[in-house]
Amino acid sequence: NMTRSFARKLAPEVKVNSIAPSLILFNEHDDAEYRQQALNKSLMKTAPGEKEVIDLVDYLLTSCFVTGRSSPLDGGRHLR
Repeated sequence: NMTRSFARKLAPEVKVNSIAPSLILFNEHDDAEYRQQALNKSLMKTAPGEKEVIDLVDYLLTSCFVTGRSSPLDGGRHLR
């Protein structure tokens, strides 16, 4: 994939990683039934938010050894 290709090309000077998010924030007009259906698709069963994105970005920026990875940010949704 593109992340791995760029990681190979730019290493060791540059680390290349990507984030593959699913639902991060609900729209204000999403009703309770839709929100619950969306949460049921996640193994974590928690409401997503920007904090999860910030935490993952912080981890990737501060890690010296992680490169060429695409990190799903989906609460385990990709495992269902």
